[in-house]
Amino acid sequence: MIPTLAIRALANERRLQILEWLKNPTKHFPPQVDGDLVKDGVCGCLIARKLRVSQPTTSEHMKILCQAGLTRSKRIKKWTFYKRHESRIRQIKKVILAKV
Repeated sequence: MIPTLAIRALANERRLQILEWLKNPTKHFPPQVDGDLVKDGVCGCLIARKLRVSQPTTSEHMKILCQAGLTRSKRIKKWTFYKRHESRIRQIKKVILAKV
């Protein structure tokens, strides 16, 4: 079975860019007050600022990435932090390459 949700999520340039940034968060984002960039993930506000879009737009992109299993979210206080779901990304990649 081809992971169609992941393929749909990856069909968007902004979501691909987010995944690329999250691969090395300390390189692409400034330090955060709450949460560690690597351990906890990147605050949605920082992602929105870097994308130069509204927070609701970023939330929708992140919702799609999370539903596809490409990212994970974590709440700390009133903020949502996101990080890549590396094992799931490897699984999806393996399935896609096997189908090609």
